[in-house]
Amino acid sequence: MGVRTYRPYTPGRRQAVSSDFSEITKSTPEKSLTKYIHRKKGRNNRGVITSRHRGGGHKKLYRIIDFKRDKRDIKAEVLAIEYDPNRNARIALVQYEDGEKRYILAPAGIQVGATIIASETAPYEIGNALPLEKIPLGTEVHNIELTRGKGGQIVRAAGGFAQLMAKDGDYVTLRLPSKEVRMVRKECYATIGRVGNIEARNLKLGKAGKSRHLGIRPHVRGSAMNPCDHPHGGGEGRAPIGRSGPVSPWGQPALGKKTRKKKKLSNKYIVRRRNAGKGK
Repeated sequence: MGVRTYRPYTPGRRQAVSSDFSEITKSTPEKSLTKYIHRKKGRNNRGVITSRHRGGGHKKLYRIIDFKRDKRDIKAEVLAIEYDPNRNARIALVQYEDGEKRYILAPAGIQVGATIIASETAPYEIGNALPLEKIPLGTEVHNIELTRGKGGQIVRAAGGFAQLMAKDGDYVTLRLPSKEVRMVRKECYATIGRVGNIEARNLKLGKAGKSRHLGIRPHVRGSAMNPCDHPHGGGEGRAPIGRSGPVSPWGQPALGKKTRKKKKLSNKYIVRRRNAGKGK
């Protein structure tokens, strides 16, 4: 894929950088692989906002993605590369030899007409899914399972990949995109290659309206509020926050405070934390 810039014929276009969508080969989704999903708009089961700044946005259907790759030892042909409004990665429509169609995350470099397979004996080619123990060291992988048979849970964003670092006993060691080094069970499946649409990190919305199309509502700085609305608010002119560090609207420490549970069960699988050496 590539990116597209614009002549500044409007203020919003002056800053905008968008995808050229050159890799998209099919503009309408496969109807049998879409479904409606209720959009929560940041509310919980009681209707209370628990995640602020969400709501609105363009109407969209959810594409059912095969993260499990559980159709084993059957070859599939890539029919099309499609846009997915629910993620920044592209998706590939594949058809298996028995006629079934599924969506998968489109790896970088995959082309229409390519053949993929999920198998313990699959060749080391882009788009094939294998158990981690069968993949050579140094290989880039994505859509990695954390629990055997549950489906890929990590490394699914555009341009993302993890690298196999070591194999030891029942575990393999992976370096994740966050630079965290983590152990995963050797029988968990992963897909070879990195996720496509690598240029997604270079895109710029260009205007507030495009953010609203994505379902993101405006964020207001606490320092622009009144003291009754936010701890940073009040004061004459552009006053400092008046505290030892920034806090949330409810007084909890923000920007750098570690929030991971110290007794989280998966801590024992983490060899090296992301951003190691920063903070405590």
